[in-house]
Amino acid sequence: MKRVGQAIAAGVLLLGLAACSAGQTGSQGGKPDSSREENGKAAELTVSAAASLKDALEEIGRRYESANSGVKLLYNFGSSGTLQKQIEQGAPADLFISAGVPQMKALQDKQLIDKDHSGVLLTNELVLIVPGDSPASIAGPEDLLKEPVKKIAVGEPKTVPAGSYTQEVLNGAGIWDKLQPKIVWTKDVRQVLAYVESGNADAGFVYKTDALASSKVKTVYTAKEAAGISSIEYPAGIVSGTKQTVEARKFYEYLSGAEARDIFTRYGFGLKSP
Repeated sequence: MKRVGQAIAAGVLLLGLAACSAGQTGSQGGKPDSSREENGKAAELTVSAAASLKDALEEIGRRYESANSGVKLLYNFGSSGTLQKQIEQGAPADLFISAGVPQMKALQDKQLIDKDHSGVLLTNELVLIVPGDSPASIAGPEDLLKEPVKKIAVGEPKTVPAGSYTQEVLNGAGIWDKLQPKIVWTKDVRQVLAYVESGNADAGFVYKTDALASSKVKTVYTAKEAAGISSIEYPAGIVSGTKQTVEARKFYEYLSGAEARDIFTRYGFGLKSP
């Protein structure tokens, strides 16, 4: 009987220790996700941005992360229309920077962008480029009708703002329909640049900033001279569903600050008043 009593006592003690351990585990498990920050994990911000912003934003990202060790920037570059659709379909994103106003407005209308933290950040210009060693005599859109020009790279107007601006320019010149057999459609403006750089296209329409980033092409025409082209503006906004509200707002504000604006200017972008 004595041995039975000792066994029972030992069992009760073990049960008590197990209950105590479970209570401690439950208390720790009940903490919010902020415990990850205590463990030193950086907050990750996903920035969906127009492809034409790649070079400038990557430099800005390096500067920002260097000064803010608790933040990791993850970039998703592409055509503004494609990025818009991704956000509409629930793809993870904390900020969106578009190369066109319509794409941002579409998301605002669906309450997917915080209207209190959105606005036009930058401006740009549309230019016509040719390979650096091109012998073709091209000084404007009308010259694209000439026989030496076989292929013209243009972003798909429905998803690529640069393609939409190109359509406006060529419609204004009355040659959009005539040039259709020569046009090679691309997924974004950087693909246009790549086609012209490689000689796979005899000419293409990109932004001024894209042309400045390449030593393999030359600009022969700037579309600001064309009547009827829309103002090229880049709006930025915080995605309403972000789970990193504080950090997203800090980076959004940084993009309008002096350091970021200086970088954007060096890459050829125009600035909107803060």
